[in-house]
Amino acid sequence: MSATARLVREVLVARLGEWYGVRPEDVTDDRPFAEHGLTSRDAVALTALLGRAVGRQLPATLLWETPTPAALVAALTAQEDRPPAGVPSARAATTASPAAGAPVAVVGVGCRFPGGADSPAAYWQLLTDGRDAVGTVPEGRWERFVPAGSVLPADLGRHGGFLDDVEEFDAEFFGIAADEAVALDPQQRMLLEVTREALDHAAIPAPSLAGTRTGVFVGISGTEYAHLTAGRPESVTPWTAAGASLSVAAGRVSYALDLRGPSLAVDTACSSSLVAVDHAVRALADGTCDVALAAGVNVLLSPTVTLGLQRAGALSADGRCKAFDAAADGMVRGEGCGVVVLKRLPEAERAGDRVLAVITATEVNSDGRSNGLTAPNAAAQRDLLAHAHGADGRQLDYVEAHGTGTPLGDPVEAGALGAVLGQGRSAEQPLLLGSVKTNIGHLEAAAGIAGLIKTVLALHHDELPGQLHFAEPNPHLDLDALRLRVLTAPEPWPRYSGTATAGVSSFGFSGTNAHVVLREHRPGTAAERAPSLAADPALTADGLGAPREPGGR
Repeated sequence: MSATARLVREVLVARLGEWYGVRPEDVTDDRPFAEHGLTSRDAVALTALLGRAVGRQLPATLLWETPTPAALVAALTAQEDRPPAGVPSARAATTASPAAGAPVAVVGVGCRFPGGADSPAAYWQLLTDGRDAVGTVPEGRWERFVPAGSVLPADLGRHGGFLDDVEEFDAEFFGIAADEAVALDPQQRMLLEVTREALDHAAIPAPSLAGTRTGVFVGISGTEYAHLTAGRPESVTPWTAAGASLSVAAGRVSYALDLRGPSLAVDTACSSSLVAVDHAVRALADGTCDVALAAGVNVLLSPTVTLGLQRAGALSADGRCKAFDAAADGMVRGEGCGVVVLKRLPEAERAGDRVLAVITATEVNSDGRSNGLTAPNAAAQRDLLAHAHGADGRQLDYVEAHGTGTPLGDPVEAGALGAVLGQGRSAEQPLLLGSVKTNIGHLEAAAGIAGLIKTVLALHHDELPGQLHFAEPNPHLDLDALRLRVLTAPEPWPRYSGTATAGVSSFGFSGTNAHVVLREHRPGTAAERAPSLAADPALTADGLGAPREPGGR
């Protein structure tokens, strides 16, 4: 054992013993620090002690990147210019996902997000205006979940990115009887409506897909409506089980439109909708479906999760996501729904579809045994980015970050971005960052699709919106050294490589991480563009279709 290894182990044994009563023999090489009770605050303090012991400054996120004594010792004894074992370099990681050989076109989008962003045009306006759509819970929303004799805690945080009315639904348009409609989770209702709006935006008549191999992939994780409708046996109806089922959320879209491709719900917590996109892209690449609808949806019907997150210290005190900022103190929850319509690029071009953006790669992985089940894993994030981008990452223009605004989560994410995508860049071409969570909150299962749609619209408009609530960088971040820059105002797309490119990240507290790589679409000739522009009467002057909503809304 080297002198550094002995010194590190002495510090660990002494601190864990003094702080948590851990016996020396229990500090084994493969046991995560979190299992000994190490908190985020103490991890930063312990890192500082280790830095003084080894005689150099260490990153505040070190113990999250190296969650066991063995990993920590390996990192501290490795040569400065060599990455930790098991972390692939961007140059070496050239394995491509199926999407790389079969680019996928985004031909339509639909959305219902906070702040009245109920169409692509309205969403884009909110972003370019730099509006903050976070408010407080609608009156009476949560009270229905409080059992008789109980009251909501007086200090319960009520901030969030809320929709005006999550229960409004045109059941008759979809041929659903009133009694059954009442049993439908609002998430199912929104999915039906926003999917139709996305198809309208793509100028694809919904009836034309009946009987086709069109796939439906839905990111969804909230089960609050099930608790409301099934909590009292006397209120259960023949439609209760299906109305509250997450699997049926995807199946109901396929049923309503008579779609015969794969139909599945994906629950990986906050990364659910980007993982759904990954499934959709792969299904298109392997021929399982010819059109894919990838979606995410989330509603905040109950105070339970909010209360739990608040008591865990995960929520921002002022109800704002301050991604990468020194004042970042947690996230704020949000609700909404987004849907993208996807086709294989050659087929979309042959059909004369308006291509808003092109997906060139997707990647999904897991944190594995990180420093606690819900803790981020910097090595896994680096691996995700390296495999998604290969050697091309240094010329990437922009990343729509996960960016929840947590004191340690932000440095871990930025550190991974800098290590893989910032490496080798000039100071004049930093990787640009932003997070839509600063506008609309963290939409959890729908967070990834919200970021993806933002990026698709930005590519289509050739402009990058700024993010909110960024004044001073997190003190644990050296953005200049990482070759990163947080956008604070709209800017033209820089096109470092000559083609506008972007990445979108989403990390679930389940441990599942997802990343999507996009680029702008460059049609061959103006003549090829003409049919799609002329064929869609819903197109507005700025090139965005205003979705035609189902009748009665």
